[in-house]
Amino acid sequence: MRAVEAALFAAEAPLTLAEIQSHVGPSADVKAALAQLQQDYAGRGVELVERGGRWHFQTAADLAHILRREREEPRKLTRAGIETLAIIAYHEPVSRAEIEAIRGVQISKGTLDVLMEAGWVRPAGRREVPGRPLTYATTPDFLSHFGLESRRDLPGIDDLRAAGLLDPVDLAIAELELESPDDSD
Repeated sequence: MRAVEAALFAAEAPLTLAEIQSHVGPSADVKAALAQLQQDYAGRGVELVERGGRWHFQTAADLAHILRREREEPRKLTRAGIETLAIIAYHEPVSRAEIEAIRGVQISKGTLDVLMEAGWVRPAGRREVPGRPLTYATTPDFLSHFGLESRRDLPGIDDLRAAGLLDPVDLAIAELELESPDDSD
């Protein structure tokens, strides 16, 4: 257990089970050690958390304000960047053409570059279709930054509506679609 704890503290980035196992040796019961460490650190100043299959220590949420420092953000995401990130998160793996079809406008190469520089988006391979377009997906850093354990934790339409994050025009269109009779009969 001490070896697992030391490996996690010394790591520069969150570690997978396999990476932890490679540090502490094949005879260690890493899963049991992680469960015990998670229990031992619960309610303390730092907590052991798993995000996207990777383990790391983080400051307890109720103490984060103590360590927060004011700093200038080098770049804020544009509306196009936010929309593109949301499309990738909800539809991954997704190609540039699919992103453009959903958004209804072309995206500049710079938008994807900014998301990849932030470490939130990565190339996810190529589609097996003519032209073999590159697809994009989110990264474990995306999950960690937004405090998600997996993509299943992304808010659904009802959550977004309850939070008031949907545009009134979007709500009106959704209501019209619900009210219109099905013409496929």
